[in-house]
Amino acid sequence: MVRMIRESFAVVEPCADDVAKFFYGMLFSLAPTTREMFPVNMEVQRSRLLRALVHVVQMVDRPDDLIPFLRQLGRDHRKFGVVAGHYEAVGTALLASVKKFAGKAWTTQVERAWAEAYTIMARSMQEAAAADEGPAYWSATVLEHKRLSWELAMVRVQPDYPVPYQPGQYVSVETPQRGRLWRYLSPANAPREDGSMEFHVRAVQSGWVSRAIVSHTQVGDTWRIGAPMGRLGVDRESGRDVLMVAGGTGVAPMRAILDHLAQWGENPRVHLFVGGRTREDLYDLENLQRIAMGNPWLTVVPVVESEPGLQGVEHGTLADVVTRYGSWSDRDVLVCGSPSMIRSTVSRMLVAGTPLDHIRYDPFTLD
Repeated sequence: MVRMIRESFAVVEPCADDVAKFFYGMLFSLAPTTREMFPVNMEVQRSRLLRALVHVVQMVDRPDDLIPFLRQLGRDHRKFGVVAGHYEAVGTALLASVKKFAGKAWTTQVERAWAEAYTIMARSMQEAAAADEGPAYWSATVLEHKRLSWELAMVRVQPDYPVPYQPGQYVSVETPQRGRLWRYLSPANAPREDGSMEFHVRAVQSGWVSRAIVSHTQVGDTWRIGAPMGRLGVDRESGRDVLMVAGGTGVAPMRAILDHLAQWGENPRVHLFVGGRTREDLYDLENLQRIAMGNPWLTVVPVVESEPGLQGVEHGTLADVVTRYGSWSDRDVLVCGSPSMIRSTVSRMLVAGTPLDHIRYDPFTLD
C-alpha cells in the first residue's frame, strides 16, 4: 500500500497546482457548504493542501508519527465546523483528483490503497475531534504589537482562557484583517501563569496573513487561536542531549522550549544553531545569549550566510555549519525554519550520519 501511494503521488506531484484546483472544485461541487469555510482567495489554501498531502505521504509507513499528527489535525479542524459528512466529500474529491492526474499509474490496486489510507486518516481525525472536550478555538486580545524590523513584528496576545499548548508546539491563528485565512504560528514563550502568548511574525513574500499581521495589527484586535499542534519538544528524562537548528522565526518554538527548560536546575546539554541570511535576521540572538550566560547547559552558535567579514559568527548555511560540527548521532535533533531550510538541513544531516528517528520537525511553517 505504501509503495503504491508513493509511486502514484510522485506522478501527480509535478501537477500540484492543477491537482489542488481540481480538488477544491470537486469538493465545493459535492459539498457546497464547505465553500464558506475557506477564504475568497484560495491561493494560500491550495499550497497548504499540497504540503499536508506531502507530509502524510512521507509518514504513511510511520504510524507512530502519522497517527498523532492526524489526531492533532482532527482537533484543529473543529474550528471550521467540520462534520462527519464533510470527510466523505473530501475523500471522494481527493481520490478523483489523484486519479485524474495519475493517468496510467492509476489502477484498481492503487485506488484501493488510497481509499484504505484515507479511511485511516479520516477515522483518526474524526475520533480525535469527537474526544476533544475543549473549545474549538480560543479568542485572544492583542496586548502589544512591536515592529522589530521592517518585515518582522512581535505580537503579544491575551487569550480569554489559557491555551493548553506545550513548549515547541504551534497553533493556527485567524486575524480580523484576514478573515477565514488561518496561519500557523509558534508561541515564543512557555505557558505563563497569566496565559499570555508571544508570537514572532515575518512578512513573507505573497504572505497575505503575515504581511497583514506585521503591518496592520492593532492593540485591541481579537484573534482566534486553534488547537495546539506539533511534536517539537525536549524530553528531559530521555538521557540524550539536544541539538536545535533554527532559521529565521523558526527560533520561536526553540525559545519557548528554552524558556521552559530554564525553570529547572539540571537539563540535557542543548546546542542551538540559529541562522539567517544576514546578521539582522538573528533578531533574538542577544536574548538567547543572555539565557546561555545563566544556564551552562546551553550553547548558542549564530550562523550567517552572507557578510563574510562579520566576526563572532559561523559562516555558511545552517546545513553547512551544523554538519561541519559532526553527525550529532547521539542527540535528539529539533529543526525549525522555512520548508527549504528544513529540507536541506535534514537531508545533509542524514548524509552525515544522523539517525532519521532522532530528527523532529513540523510541516507547517509559512503562510
